[in-house]
Amino acid sequence: MNDPGKVRNVALVGHRGTGKTSLFEALLYEAGVITRLGSVAEGTTVSDWDEDEKKRQLSLSATLAHVDRAGLTFDLVDTPGDPSFLADTIAALHVVETAVMVVNSVLGVEVQTERLWKRAADRGLARMFFCNMLDRERADLEAAVSALQEAFGPQVVAAHLPIGREHDLKGVVDLLTMKAFVYESGKAQVADIPAELADEASAARDKLIDAIASTDDDLAEKYLMEEEITADELARAFAAAVAGGQLFPVACGSATRQIGVDLLFGLLALTPSPADVAPPVAVGPDGAEVTLACDPARPVAAFVFKTLADPFSGHVNVFRVFQGTVASDSQLVVARDGHKERLGQLLKPMGKEMKPVDKLVAGDIGAIAKLKDVVTGDTLCAEGNVVSFPAIAFPAPLMSFAVTAKSKGEEDKVLAALKRLAEEDPMLDVHRDPQTGEMIIGGMSQVHVEVTVERMKRRFGTEVELKPPRVPYRETIKGTAKAEGKHKKQTGGRGQFADTWLEVSPRPRGEGFEFVDKIVGGAIPRNFIPAVEKGVRAAMTEGILAGYPVVDVEVKLYDGKHHPVDSSDMAFQIAGSVGFKAAVEKAQPVLLEPIMNVEITVPEESVGDIIGDLNSRRGRVLGTTPRGHTNVITAEVPLAEMLSYAPDLTSMTGGRGDYTMEFLRYEEVPAHLTPKVVAEAKKEREEAQKN
Repeated sequence: MNDPGKVRNVALVGHRGTGKTSLFEALLYEAGVITRLGSVAEGTTVSDWDEDEKKRQLSLSATLAHVDRAGLTFDLVDTPGDPSFLADTIAALHVVETAVMVVNSVLGVEVQTERLWKRAADRGLARMFFCNMLDRERADLEAAVSALQEAFGPQVVAAHLPIGREHDLKGVVDLLTMKAFVYESGKAQVADIPAELADEASAARDKLIDAIASTDDDLAEKYLMEEEITADELARAFAAAVAGGQLFPVACGSATRQIGVDLLFGLLALTPSPADVAPPVAVGPDGAEVTLACDPARPVAAFVFKTLADPFSGHVNVFRVFQGTVASDSQLVVARDGHKERLGQLLKPMGKEMKPVDKLVAGDIGAIAKLKDVVTGDTLCAEGNVVSFPAIAFPAPLMSFAVTAKSKGEEDKVLAALKRLAEEDPMLDVHRDPQTGEMIIGGMSQVHVEVTVERMKRRFGTEVELKPPRVPYRETIKGTAKAEGKHKKQTGGRGQFADTWLEVSPRPRGEGFEFVDKIVGGAIPRNFIPAVEKGVRAAMTEGILAGYPVVDVEVKLYDGKHHPVDSSDMAFQIAGSVGFKAAVEKAQPVLLEPIMNVEITVPEESVGDIIGDLNSRRGRVLGTTPRGHTNVITAEVPLAEMLSYAPDLTSMTGGRGDYTMEFLRYEEVPAHLTPKVVAEAKKEREEAQKN
């Protein structure tokens, strides 16, 4: 199919546990793509095929499938709802025109419903709801729709009504056509609306038509004049209102019992195609904006939004074509650095399976394997028409762990495996701490990091141990002191001799190290003075309190002695190091700790608890700012107090809290805490020596 107008790109999004994967499975089954309805509990769905997903009964990454139905191609994306695994969800919202917000009809609006709604709104996507699990105890469509209207506005309006309640759910009334669909073993029979529902259905249809008519002047006039509105006119106005973000229809049913799923397809057919929405804007090589067109005949511009790292087949890059036609065995340019990539066989994902295709046109979503250097966020373009899309903004990792290989000598293998997994998951951060030397893995939660470690073991055969990372403390001095640094060694042959006198004094915080040469009269020859500085710098890497680097000091070399035969660079390096340590010991050495600037977003009712907790963590609360139904608390908190903050915040806010933090400055560790830090550092060094 080469017509972008016949494509519907749809992401199923929502809070964890709302049944997105079951709905995805039901849509595939309804369309005849699969012959057996899989189950999340049994680990038999098309979507959750990964071993970790089966084990946890939880979507950890997005799954794609395509369905050809009624002359249209539906590219469906099942996305994770757990906040730790939202990278694919955020990326998917960049490549679809429609987001179906899946809602648990018992629980209504949950945290991720609101957060993902905002992301979809920021992208200007068409949005609709599917109130799932209507066959559960205490499920209530009316209450769910009221909650949705309260959260997202009066444009939220029911397009369906359930027939029966809770365990007696039998079917759905389609308010657009005013037909009843009664289900037996997942198959619908069209029937008249039950008499007991007639008044309710009529009132609900009036609300729906009123909402649609308010977005279309011609329809509004007909509606007010009580003239007949044809089914085509209603469908056309409905589609335009949904595409324009003026109407957010609510479908309903039960995915596991296949109730209402066929009707959802009917609504999805009325959502915008890639050709119906405003064309995306890219950036040219000169930084100027370039407006693309959803036209298969124009030069190619495609965006890579997901990467799979497979130890056997290498990378598989999943991309959306925004302009032009991508053909198998063609060549494209990677906008990031201008290098060219030869494309092999193009693919259309279907769960973990891949279906070969010859070409993908504007509006299509597809995949390609074994490209040499293409990562998530890259733009693939035609030569001579290089453009790039803005990078996707992913949340920064909230929780970090230090990683050590279980087997000695496997550090490089571990790092390579982690980097492969980080390419697949942009919300993972893998780096080596330049100060502590530790390999660090940062993620959104402890579960996020644990899943990564399990994947690494299964896919790449590498095992690691996790431990909280060390806080990068520093040492400095508060006073000024002088000391002699002398190195004298007499052996059978030539000896070693160097004598230095140093003065150390503190510098303002953050201004670093300064070496001052105050030697006069040739007490130390000029050619040996750089060696003294080198020795001092070497000694600064390990302070005398707890072995942390020394910062913000001035070292003045003001006197010394040398020997015409026995003095050497090495002797003066050793003397400089000895003198520096002796002077620091007398200059009131203190520990410094990193202070973080922290922003915490929490529900209004949690503000008091959070502020009390921050005070207990030695935090300084700077202020609170209301933002919708939430408050943003700004504070300065020592990093040492924030290492385990993520699970604590989740506990205090029922999973509705969020935070970001960045380094601000170093401050002196309170005197009563210094002995504890020193003791821990000593213990770590002793353990490291044993190993």
